[in-house]
Amino acid sequence: MALAERVDEIVRGLPRGWERARLELTLEEADEADRAALILAPATPGRSGRTFTLYVHDGASGLAPTPELVRRVLSRLDEAGIRARVRLAGHEQPPAGTAPTERAVEQRATLASSWDALLRRLPPDWSDLYAEIELDSTDYLARSALLLAPVNPSRYGDPPIFRFRCASEKGYGVASGMARRAFERLDEEGLAGRVRVLRVLSDTSSPFTQGPVWRVDGHSV
Repeated sequence: MALAERVDEIVRGLPRGWERARLELTLEEADEADRAALILAPATPGRSGRTFTLYVHDGASGLAPTPELVRRVLSRLDEAGIRARVRLAGHEQPPAGTAPTERAVEQRATLASSWDALLRRLPPDWSDLYAEIELDSTDYLARSALLLAPVNPSRYGDPPIFRFRCASEKGYGVASGMARRAFERLDEEGLAGRVRVLRVLSDTSSPFTQGPVWRVDGHSV
């Protein structure tokens, strides 16, 4: 069975209401590990030898990688002829007391409150993140670009999406509080959308640099 199909099978078998799943992918050939790491990079896996750990989010929390993203990168492993086994190593349910109706309300919340909710879900030692805001309408692009200027946004693709970096304490990226204020300005003008965290790193050290660099679609961000 192809790796991408196996992930689909695993996700379909998860219990209703799952929030995050941990997958372990083990390569058949150890000497393929470096090549596989490059292909898997968009899913930000952990690595130990020839075994990779991927955390898959359900998509409702606003965190990545989503099942679709993981499926895409594993499809690339299949296409590259890199043989591996993938298994479900564990999964998490939402915190007790978080009813589905409450989660649905959260998704419809303001951008500023959605940002607060995303930050609360991050590890306490997070240091750098890469995020995006997808607007509900292309009509909002020009005004939003102006209001989001403090976060140094970049347009991404055809959908009305801006992406930006954020730093917890130091390094490259807007401060989380400044990002929240920019989102409040969008909320005040009724420019609705959704904000997501795409990549996150914890406890990075950057004494001689501006911080880590991610490679997304062949470009440094």
